[in-house]
Amino acid sequence: MAEPAKSSAVVVVVGGGVGGAFVAKSLQSHAQVVLIEPKDYLEIPYGELRSKVEPSFAERTLIKHTDYLTDVRIINSRATGITEKEVVTEDGGSVTYDYLVIATGHIDYATRIRDDRLEEFKKDNQKIESSRSILIVGGGPVGVELAAEIATDYPGKKVTLVHKGSRLLEFVGPKASKKALDWLVSKKVDVLLNETVEVTSLEASSGTYTISSGEKITADCHFVCVGKPIGSGWLNGSFLKESLDDKGRLQVDKNLRVRGSQIVFAAGDITDVPEIKQGYLAQAHAMVIAKNIKLLINGSAESKLATYTANSSAPALVSLGRKGGVAQLPCFSVSGWLPAFIKSRDLFIGKVRKEIGLKA
Repeated sequence: MAEPAKSSAVVVVVGGGVGGAFVAKSLQSHAQVVLIEPKDYLEIPYGELRSKVEPSFAERTLIKHTDYLTDVRIINSRATGITEKEVVTEDGGSVTYDYLVIATGHIDYATRIRDDRLEEFKKDNQKIESSRSILIVGGGPVGVELAAEIATDYPGKKVTLVHKGSRLLEFVGPKASKKALDWLVSKKVDVLLNETVEVTSLEASSGTYTISSGEKITADCHFVCVGKPIGSGWLNGSFLKESLDDKGRLQVDKNLRVRGSQIVFAAGDITDVPEIKQGYLAQAHAMVIAKNIKLLINGSAESKLATYTANSSAPALVSLGRKGGVAQLPCFSVSGWLPAFIKSRDLFIGKVRKEIGLKA
């Protein structure tokens, strides 16, 4: 049977992270897809911290968009505004759309060129290798996983983690948080809770940092691992400004359409879906959105649209080096070999690469 003809409908996807990448990949044979994304690559976020201690790991986690989007128009620019008919980009261009998918997640400060990103990981690794002591600011998943990666691969380094909260990993339950703390302490990581530190260029050059209690910490280098702002500022003056909640997230309905619109969808961290923000859930959003756009293109009734139910009990996995981890499951938390087996060995990189159509 012949393949159905490709629709002339234009689907513009803004944001080339996990959510946007999977929407574009899923729709490229069904519609005229345009991806607007300043970077020329997809970065699988789960591999970022491993790549700082093992830069060659990034060769698999940084994927050129052209490697998996073989029939998509890619615009390497940043979206700066939208109307009800088009998206405006920072290079002065504009693209009209029939359907729009917003997947800009959090503000991304990474370099736009894949080769430059690979160099960044090499420089981070050199910074770690040349330092005897390392300060990590932030005790969320990024800070905890980075501390664990360094403690695993460089057990002789003195690692200090400063966190403003009363416990690490505040997005999981207290038991999982305690398991992560105990693991870090067992690896001789110095964890300072209920403390903040302002990292200035003067402090960085002197190697002495003052925390909020007045105590001074010496470190040869530092990494700031605090949360990034939601990437929705470019929508503030648009027709979707009333669809933003007080945290800057887009409010979506059960079909993952932005409230107040029939043709604009949103995926991933930028949505107000009440669940933890992790890449595999952004991927689940993408599958629902792609299915719904296909249905709408084919003229299906609204009643046929797929719905997304927030996964409020979604498991959270935090890797602790290569052989450890902690998992928050619906009814209990667990640490040790099980979460390590599930995530820590390959960090789901092979799985994502296969799902996007590439070799693991």
